[in-house]
Amino acid sequence: MSSSLQPPPPPLQPDVGDVGPGGPPPAAGPALSSRDRVWSARPWLAVLILIVVLGVGVAVGWGLRGAAVAGSNTAQPAPSPTVAEGERPAPSASQSQEPSAPPPPAAPEDLIEQLEALPSPSGNVPGYDRALFGQTWFDSDRNGCDTRNDILRRDLTDVVIGDNSNGCKVLRGTLIDPYSGDAMTFVSGVDTSVLVQIDHVVPLAWAWDNGASAWTLEQRQDFANDPRNLLAVSGELNQQKLASGPASWLPPNRAAHCAYAGQFAEVLVQYRLSMPDDDEAVLIQILEDC
Repeated sequence: MSSSLQPPPPPLQPDVGDVGPGGPPPAAGPALSSRDRVWSARPWLAVLILIVVLGVGVAVGWGLRGAAVAGSNTAQPAPSPTVAEGERPAPSASQSQEPSAPPPPAAPEDLIEQLEALPSPSGNVPGYDRALFGQTWFDSDRNGCDTRNDILRRDLTDVVIGDNSNGCKVLRGTLIDPYSGDAMTFVSGVDTSVLVQIDHVVPLAWAWDNGASAWTLEQRQDFANDPRNLLAVSGELNQQKLASGPASWLPPNRAAHCAYAGQFAEVLVQYRLSMPDDDEAVLIQILEDC
């Protein structure tokens, strides 16, 4: 019988299936870093971060797309409106349209200051001729109508236009004469058209002496057909006025003096014409009283 002691057998390892609540802890594996423990313990955190990253990317993408669309809309002209079947597009502004009424003059004090800054008068200039202001009633705005009929359509009421005249020829109408305030009936005809005439507020011969003689023929023709310097008036009063400046002639209706002086001054300033001292004194006096 041997006296040496035999080592006890190793303890049995329990089957995994035998370990329940309260059973021995599983064998320790390799040590985890703190970051690995977070990802291991909370997998939903990774999902949340992925959702946030994707959301930011989508938002940035839509922002860039919106900016590109906005830039494209700014750079591209708006499409032309379509015309429905059976409709006709509205005529352009240049098709048989009368010129707009002259704009209201500037404030009298501003006009006086501008008049005083005009060039000094040079005196009478020989050689005036109406032909030096180009074709009479030239269609300078290229609307297909001569200037006389443009102004008649603008200044008359109850206008009747002739057939087959491109909407231009005024046959009849009513004029409230701006110089007298009287109502007049206009009828186109050999003996009647002359009763309503188109006045150059700043007369052509007067303008010739005060700077227009130095212009080109084209510039003078434009001046002679400028609606800002034209009014439909009584033929009788237009013949009384002729080439007079404000010192020699004013509308018989005193209520019209402010409008007449303002329009006269506006044309002078626009064309940088000079003005004799007596005309300047009368014009400034009227403007001061307006």
